[in-house]
Order: sequence, then structure tokens, then C-alpha cells
Amino acid sequence: MKLFQKLLLAPAALGLMAPVAATAAELNIAGVSQYGSEEQVTSITQFSDVQPTDWAYQALSNLIERYGCVAGYPNGTYRGSRAMTRYEAAALLNACLDRVTEVTDELKRLMAEFEKELAVLKGRVDGLEAKVGELEATQFSTTTKLRGEATFDMGAYTYGGSAKNGNSGPGADPLLSAWVFNYDVRLNFDTSFTGKDLLRTRLRSGNFANSAFDGGQYRITKLDKSFESKAGPNVVDVDRLYYTFPVGNELKTTIGARVRNTEMLAITPSVYKSNISDFLYGTFGTSGTYNKETGAGAGLVWKQKVKKGNPFLAAAVNYVAKNAENGNPSAGGIMTDASAGSFLAQLGGAGQNWGLTGAYRYGQCGTDLRSGTQYTYNNSKAKCADIQALGGSGAATNSFAINGYWQPTQSGWVPSVSAGWGISTFTGGYDVKIDTKNAQSWMVGLQWNDVFVKGNSAGMAVGQAPFTTSTFSGDTPYDGNYTWEWWYNFQVTDNISVTPALMYQSRPAGQNTPQGETFNAFGGVIQVGFKF
Repeated sequence: MKLFQKLLLAPAALGLMAPVAATAAELNIAGVSQYGSEEQVTSITQFSDVQPTDWAYQALSNLIERYGCVAGYPNGTYRGSRAMTRYEAAALLNACLDRVTEVTDELKRLMAEFEKELAVLKGRVDGLEAKVGELEATQFSTTTKLRGEATFDMGAYTYGGSAKNGNSGPGADPLLSAWVFNYDVRLNFDTSFTGKDLLRTRLRSGNFANSAFDGGQYRITKLDKSFESKAGPNVVDVDRLYYTFPVGNELKTTIGARVRNTEMLAITPSVYKSNISDFLYGTFGTSGTYNKETGAGAGLVWKQKVKKGNPFLAAAVNYVAKNAENGNPSAGGIMTDASAGSFLAQLGGAGQNWGLTGAYRYGQCGTDLRSGTQYTYNNSKAKCADIQALGGSGAATNSFAINGYWQPTQSGWVPSVSAGWGISTFTGGYDVKIDTKNAQSWMVGLQWNDVFVKGNSAGMAVGQAPFTTSTFSGDTPYDGNYTWEWWYNFQVTDNISVTPALMYQSRPAGQNTPQGETFNAFGGVIQVGFKF
């Protein structure tokens, strides 16, 4: 397509150019745009409203057949009886001039007659080319897009129960019950070199370490958006650095120095999208398997459509080593005893409004259950050397998860339903802090879309984070913790949202709660999200 024809297809861009000899009002932008919105026709029969009996039929046919410079309207009509402005006539003449090799006297007279209009159009084309050149010279990148997300979290937890002692709870720790204002900022630089690949670099900063919402005191209170660099608050980390590319039509490969295992899945196993609880939303209620292990790693994803459209079958395998950057084999590396590695495999199927997945994860000593009561969390995080000193081989885990979801095809009173169940089995020695042999977890989440106002949503979820169900010592476990959340999302604009939420944990300290006593946590948060 010639440049002038491209100009006809971009009337909005014409309005940015200063007129050479006419104002924008004098130029019938809509008419010129409609006239040039299709390619030049090759036969007069393509016009549904032009008949052989029309007086200009032969002249129009000659223009099409000899010069090929006549275009119609998008609906296949020519509208020969419609009045033409001089600018539209100049546009037609300019299109024909591009295809004429011999300038006749008649053409010279036409060019002289429309000299002013042709000059206006040429000036606008030159101006547009200059604007495009300036944009290309000053743009951020020809291959990279920046996507940002900033989140404000304002709220607090209050604690109760017979095990609460003044400002302390189980373990005599001062309770983190003050009202806080935390933030999380993520900047994604997404680069594509072929249109089908992705190099993602993410910078992240936050200040959650001393907040109850970070889960450092009671892991189950952690929010999905909580983050703070190991170097301290307000420090920017390179949080992600990985490259994804296709291998054939059905395989996708990911490799990176900073990648998360849940970002290399074939199917996201839940449609519950609260963005609040790390356990109920972030790890799909099965945090032993989908533990968000982050480090250096690689993964493969395979998808195969069963038939045209939906449904499809899918599988994924990935390996992530938390300590891969450490060259000391007793403290890190890849595929060593000290790698703190996770191997995750997923198999499942999904359709337009449903999905079902099964997954398995093997985690070396030093990996994390991500969320759980304090007891099982300590078990997964215990130092491998301490466990081996007790005669154990290390607190490795074998975790299994089954997840499924269903959502209605249209918004209404019927919510989407997401559910998951998981079990983790530990190996290695034990003492009072690492006595967990098996732990289970589950969740059910309901979400309604377009609640009260189109674009807004609401939901609630309930479940139990990983809790001890059997011990190496044979002692009866007194673990367990029910957690709930309720939330409503106000979509203020396409880029700004406000989500108030309530959370409740019946036994956040798990087995660290003295037998016969109670300890609970009730929290509220207002989350404001900005996307740009």
C-alpha cells in the first residue's frame, strides 16, 4: 500500500499536522478516510451500486482497468451520485498519478486545476513522515514495553483468645497489631525479539518486613502482595529475569536466573482472584505444591487442543534452585544437596469455563511450604545441618495437589468456584521443632463478577493452610487453623482499583498454641492498586 493510501487510513493522524493551505474543517476527513479504507478495486463488478446503464459506467471502468486507481467504501459501494469535495477529487487524482507512466495534456490540466489541493495533501504526508521519524528516534525501545504496578496496603490485625497475654501471644512475641501503611511496586520490562518470545526483567521494592501482613510472625497472615528486599525496606531488587520462547507449535521453554516455579505452569489452577491472601489466592490453597519457589531454573510447557477451540490438555515440568548462585557445593549450586531445589510437575485439562489439574513437587531441604501454621512452616525452614546432626537425612518434602475450578459463562448470581486440596510428606530427623511427618491443606473460593457495577467483583474463601496431621514421634498433633477472607473490588478506572477486605484466622500459631487454650487473629485491609 502506498504512503498516500496509508494516510487515508489514518485520518486521526492528519489532525496532528498543521495545514499548508487549508484548515482541517475544509478537508472532508471522514469522506477521504472512507474512500481509502479499502484497497483499489480490480473490476467494476465489485461495486454493488454501479450498473452498465449508468452514464459514467464506461469512464469508471476505464479508470479501473487502465490505471487501477479507484477505491470504494467498506460496504462494497461506490456511491457515484454522492457529491465529491475538491479534496476527495484530489485524493482520487493523486492515487491515479501514482500509477500513470505518461503525462498527457489532459492530466496536465487536471494537475493544474487541483494544484492547491494536491499541495495540501503532500504537505500533510510530509508532516506525518516527520512526526513518525521523530517518534521512532525518541521512543523508549522498539522491542520493550514497560508495565508497572503499585499497591498500597493499609490495615491491621487484632488478636484474641485465652492464650493472648497482654500484647503477646504464643511464644511470648510482641504482637504486630499496629495499623500500618505498606507498599509494593513492580516494574516489568517485557521484551520480544520475534513476537513469540518474551524476555522479562522485573524490578521490585517494598517495606513489609515489620508488618503483620508479611507473615513473619504468623505465616498465614501474609498477603500476596507483601514484599521487602533482604537488603532492607525501600531497596530495589531484580525480582525476575527469565526468557520464554516456543519450540515448535506445542512446546514453550523458559530459562532464567530469577524465575518462579508457579510462572512456568501449563494451567493456572484457580480462577479465584482476590489478590489478598497469599494462601487462599497466591498458592491456590495448596502451598506445599505451588510454593512459589524462586531462583535459577528452567521449565517446559506442553499444550494440545483436543479439538478446534476448547478444551485442551496440558503438562508442565520445571526445576528451580534457590541457592543456584552459590558456588560452594556445601551451601549452594545446581543439582547439589544444598541447592534448595524444587522439582514441580503438573498435568491437567481445561475448557472455556473449567479446569482440572494434578501436580507433584519434590522439595529439597531448605525449600519452603510458602504458607502454613507456624509449626509446619518451621519444619520446612529448619536448617539442613541441624536436621542431619539429629541423625536425619534432611527435611525434604513430597507434595501432591489436586485443583479444579468452574465459572459461569455469564455474570450473575451464580459465582465461580475454585477448590484445591494438598498433602505434603516430610523425610528426615525430628525434634520438638521438626516433628511433622504429614501435613494437609485445602481451600474453596467463590467469586462473583460485575457485582452492583460492571467491572466490580466480590468474593469469599475459606480453607486450612498446611497443618500437621501426623508426627514422626507418634505424638498426637494439635495443629490446625481455619482461615477466611471476604472482599469487594471497586474498579474505579481501568487502571485504579480499591479493595477492602476482612480476614480471620482461628489458630494462626497452630501447634504452638498451648493445649486447651485459644488464640485467633482478625484483620482488615484496604488495598489500592495502580496499573500503568
